[in-house]
Amino acid sequence: MFVILAAAAIWGIGHLLGQPARRRLILIGFLLAVVLLTHALFPTGHPLPRLFGGSFSAWATLTGGLVLVAIYRAGLKRLRSRALPDTEAQSGPFSDSELDRYARHIVLREIGGPGQKALKEARVLVVGAGGLGSPALLYLAAAGVGTIGVIDDDTVDNSNLQRQVIHRDQDIDLPKVFSAETAMRAQNPNITVRPYNRRLTEEIAEDLFGDYDLILEGSDNFDTRYLVNRVAAARAIPVIGGALSQWEGQISLWHPAAGHPCYECVFPEAPAPGLAPSCAEAGVIGPLPGVIGSMMALEAIKHLAQAGETLAGRLMIYDALYAETRLIGVKQRPGCPACGAPLDAGSDHT
Repeated sequence: MFVILAAAAIWGIGHLLGQPARRRLILIGFLLAVVLLTHALFPTGHPLPRLFGGSFSAWATLTGGLVLVAIYRAGLKRLRSRALPDTEAQSGPFSDSELDRYARHIVLREIGGPGQKALKEARVLVVGAGGLGSPALLYLAAAGVGTIGVIDDDTVDNSNLQRQVIHRDQDIDLPKVFSAETAMRAQNPNITVRPYNRRLTEEIAEDLFGDYDLILEGSDNFDTRYLVNRVAAARAIPVIGGALSQWEGQISLWHPAAGHPCYECVFPEAPAPGLAPSCAEAGVIGPLPGVIGSMMALEAIKHLAQAGETLAGRLMIYDALYAETRLIGVKQRPGCPACGAPLDAGSDHT
């Protein structure tokens, strides 16, 4: 009680005198050091150790715990100072809550404060709020992508819930974009969500795409894929595309403006009817959309933060049944009508 009262007196009187917290903590630390030295230098029955109470091991444990807390707080403060210059500490792009939320990103050398700031300033459109869109949307929201658009004209069905994890049983019959919006806002209230409850058509695609820096294409039909590819290529907007079938998924970053192929470079024509059945017709294992959709979000974060090597110019194929992953190099197809690749872009597109 003597030590506790002494520490309280140091803190209270220092506060009344306007002393900074750091100076008061130093005095309390000096008090604890005196207590530890007393227990270490004098025998147990001596009046001084008895005055302070406890034992050397107990006071050492308490002091060690307080030191660890102080080190943690100092580290957190240093982390925040790395994310924002001192001159922007009060008016910078991140609140204290956001700095804490994104701390695991900011400490990554490849992301850091600048990369997280790029994510917050980014505008990403996700086409489709189904199997691929569900995990992609959740992870983009969690990562702090500032503006996320999602376009889909479908409603939540009971058969979706086996794999479309952004939707819940209570969302059945609700438009998918509004169900997804609710989940994303609950995940991260610091982002802006733009739901478009409509089908993506030629008439709206060009104006809509102009509001975004990056597009994630996770639709379930070839007409939409070719439409997204054609319009995005014309506007020089990169597209991260994913596709699924039964146990297999594929993903790539289509970016012809940077000299890489577009979707139509690699897949000039849609397969004949019946050769590529939909998930409803052929089935799909539940976690597979989560794997590929999460990869899409990861590629988006890497592209926006300029971290590492993206899948531009490479097609990743994941076989979940046999736990195999293959990477195939792809090139622009000379004379591609979608991206206008020059005729000397190469003799082969794979």
